[in-house]
Amino acid sequence: MSANLDFQIGDKVVYPNHGVGVIEQISSRTVGANVERFYLLKIKASSLKVMIPFSNAGNVGLRRVVKNGEVQKIIDFLSSGDAESNADWKDRFKENSDKMRAGTLFETAIVLKSLLVLHHAKPLSFREKKMLDRARYLLVSELAMSRNIDEPAMEDILSKALAKCKLKFPEITTEA
Repeated sequence: MSANLDFQIGDKVVYPNHGVGVIEQISSRTVGANVERFYLLKIKASSLKVMIPFSNAGNVGLRRVVKNGEVQKIIDFLSSGDAESNADWKDRFKENSDKMRAGTLFETAIVLKSLLVLHHAKPLSFREKKMLDRARYLLVSELAMSRNIDEPAMEDILSKALAKCKLKFPEITTEA
């Protein structure tokens, strides 16, 4: 097992597309003739508990919460970087879905920014609105945990960064 996936109880981690969580327990189960070790992860937003086998942690993209330097890179990108998106919505949706699944926070920031640029040009489809809300939530929650501040404060930092390139968050859609 690679050293970067050696998590301890209490570590703040990210389970791609689900958000930030904390490793609450490390346990072993006997499966057939094998003993499999698991991380028990509590997802912050939903209080969902997820068991992830050690052997699968890399495949699902489990990773540590981003470091402060990465936080600054993301904020800089949101305040100045260019965002491109595919003109065809089906291709764009697939590309964005792939980026969200890839699990890096920077790719989530790219999705967020490209959807915001698009949103300012024309109304987003329902699915793209949901993806924008998801990207926003994943960014805000992880960056807040990384900087150890509350989510509204982090949302404010991101809003100010986006304002530098004349973008802003839309109202959050609340329909289920």
